[in-house]
Amino acid sequence: MLKEKTVYKDELPINVITANIDEYPIHFHDDMEIVYVLEGNVVLRNGYYTYNLKQGDIFIINDREMHSFESTGEDNMVMMLQMDLTYFSRYYDNLRNNFFVTDMEDDSDESLDVLKGIMARIMMEILQKGYGYEHKVIESTHNLIACLISDFQYFVMEDGKFKNEAKNKGNKILAGRLNRITDYMYDNYNRKLTLNEIAEREHLSIYYLSHIIKEATGLSFQDLLSYIRVEESERLLLGTNKKIGAIAEETGFSAVRYYIKHFEQWFGMHPLEYRKKYIGKIISREIEAKYTRCSPAQIEEAIRRQVKGVYADYLDKMKIKPTIIDVDVYDDYACVLNSTPQLEESMTREINRVLAEPYMLMREMDENLIASGENYMVTTKDKYPGPLSSLSILVYNFDDNVSKSLKRIGSNSDLMRIIRNYDGETEFLVRCNGFSGEYRILRRRIVRDNFIQMLEVQGNEQEDISPRHRLINEIAAAPRVQSASVSTSDALSIRSIFKGIGAELILIDRK
Repeated sequence: MLKEKTVYKDELPINVITANIDEYPIHFHDDMEIVYVLEGNVVLRNGYYTYNLKQGDIFIINDREMHSFESTGEDNMVMMLQMDLTYFSRYYDNLRNNFFVTDMEDDSDESLDVLKGIMARIMMEILQKGYGYEHKVIESTHNLIACLISDFQYFVMEDGKFKNEAKNKGNKILAGRLNRITDYMYDNYNRKLTLNEIAEREHLSIYYLSHIIKEATGLSFQDLLSYIRVEESERLLLGTNKKIGAIAEETGFSAVRYYIKHFEQWFGMHPLEYRKKYIGKIISREIEAKYTRCSPAQIEEAIRRQVKGVYADYLDKMKIKPTIIDVDVYDDYACVLNSTPQLEESMTREINRVLAEPYMLMREMDENLIASGENYMVTTKDKYPGPLSSLSILVYNFDDNVSKSLKRIGSNSDLMRIIRNYDGETEFLVRCNGFSGEYRILRRRIVRDNFIQMLEVQGNEQEDISPRHRLINEIAAAPRVQSASVSTSDALSIRSIFKGIGAELILIDRK
């Protein structure tokens, strides 16, 4: 069986294996895998091409790509991060259709260092399993995806292999168009497919479409289509007993001789020779991967050497519909800057003074408003458009019904009832584009119990209580504050999740 089913544990949508690999037979899976070599060397076979990955290399295996690992005879330590695309596709349109490539030969690529830092941070969060680590792991994975989309989905083909292409970075329209074209070709490779058909779908001339494909892949349309057909035939060749005539027909070749010709061009041998050579080296019940998991201490030590400064209550539920807030430095915020936050009406009422405390802190900074909703607002001290050196984010967990109630309640008991009874759950994901460099993130979080205690303290202000009792009240009402540093290349994701009424004020500043 070539297909390997990824098992996700601890209700996390990612799975990480860090191990000394002896042999990992040929297989594929429906999810993306990112390989990071922490120590030694390992041989990776991906499709028709073989790579010798050395310490510090990162390689992206896109979903459904056939691949295998093999030891060079020396010890190695390889981190394999598998990502549940079913989960993360809820946040990123067409994530399954994106194609990501790293260029391991470009040591000057700063985005690779950012990618390594995020990978190391995810590994450390999983190893340490601190309070709320699941939340941190998922947030870091969002940052990982943002980094991939920003810097690693632009590619060319040179010497028969895909390479990251720096000059096309930032051309999101071109990347989106290429993703649509190649996705359509993968979906329809097994029938007669013409350049004219795709040109009509994309509303492009045949000449321009041919130029786009050649520029991006180094291949003509027909050669790219033959490459896709040959690539897809590998699963049939190793995973079934079908004759090559049937495989050629099933993958869209008009004749067996054309299939053999293109297979030899990419794989360097006849399909039957290839089947004979590799049929015993595929994932099956009898042949399993041979690797030894590394100990936490070994992994920590390897990460410390590889990535400097990586050290710096959540169980995700699929039913939660995320609130996604996009902030882009290149957008025109003129229509927002002079508007009033939607939270203003309810948060300026005296009766809501306790609940409005984080809102008032936000307004006292007197910053420019760039995003606003019924339960969130985003501001900055910087001018738009231009580089961002700071961002302030405030999110409240309550729904439209609570928002309406806050505008009409008349007593502290009404507010207490709302806070005690509201049990809704919300996930916020703030996606910030235009952030590059190292940033300090300060998070001030108030949960339901804090608000309840604050209301009770307010109601007992006139009571004569002991210093100890007063201190207990203050501690119970105090927000939880966290500080962290993060390096980013053009994109940064911030995630916050609540069950019951709560608020979080997040301050992001360039170091």
